[in-house]
Amino acid sequence: MGAIVLDGVRKGYGEDWSWQQVIESVSLDLPPGQLTAVVGPSGCGKTTLVNMLAGFERPDQGRIVVDGRTVSGPSRDRMVVFQESALMPWLTTYQNVAFGPKLRGDLRGRELDREIDRLLDKVGLADFKDKYPLQLSGGMQRRAELARAMINSPSIMIMDEPFRGLDAMTRELMQEFLLQLFEETGRTHFFVTSEIEEAIFLADRLVVLSNRPVTVREVIDITLPRPREFHMLSTPEAYDYKREALEILHEEAMKSFGGDGAVQSGLVEAIARRG
Repeated sequence: MGAIVLDGVRKGYGEDWSWQQVIESVSLDLPPGQLTAVVGPSGCGKTTLVNMLAGFERPDQGRIVVDGRTVSGPSRDRMVVFQESALMPWLTTYQNVAFGPKLRGDLRGRELDREIDRLLDKVGLADFKDKYPLQLSGGMQRRAELARAMINSPSIMIMDEPFRGLDAMTRELMQEFLLQLFEETGRTHFFVTSEIEEAIFLADRLVVLSNRPVTVREVIDITLPRPREFHMLSTPEAYDYKREALEILHEEAMKSFGGDGAVQSGLVEAIARRG
């Protein structure tokens, strides 16, 4: 469960005189049980893809199919972890995780308590179930959101730069934690990030997007062995993946600066130093 097909997906916004085509044509066939990372230039339309896969928006043309069914709206089978915390600040950690099942009425009483306790223990928040979001660190809030998503038993986890804004150490800990969960469950993940090394460390497959209007520039299969460890990012294979992705992103980033040769040259040098 968790197979994703995007077939000729197009999306734009605005009136006739101010129309902006955001997604030109995106087609992907993502098998179940894999972690697919998506990278692209800033503002290219990655979050638009997330919103359409989640069912919050519909494509203007084309279709998105999950497990043989066309996506027509939100579903508990596709849970989203957003860039910013979506925990309800007036609810405790326990109450946030319990919100979905209580609303649907499909888990109650002791059965609900046992499942929440199990998940909070798995994400390391058993001692913080009575705390409110503002009493949790950034990393704890991210883990609480993972527990809130997992209690719905989705076939697909959609993650839109979930570790953005975390300090470097917390981000690395969250990457390791997410990998542990993924390798335990084999659940399909659609993971958007702006960090190339994060994408390579996490992913089975790396999708590199073009500048707006978005097309798929390249799909790179990441064959680093699992379980993953950070030292693998220093291997020649990981370096080759990074170089290939960065070369494409260099090209796409320069398109944003038109014909300004000085700006383009400075941009290439800056990105080369980063790579």
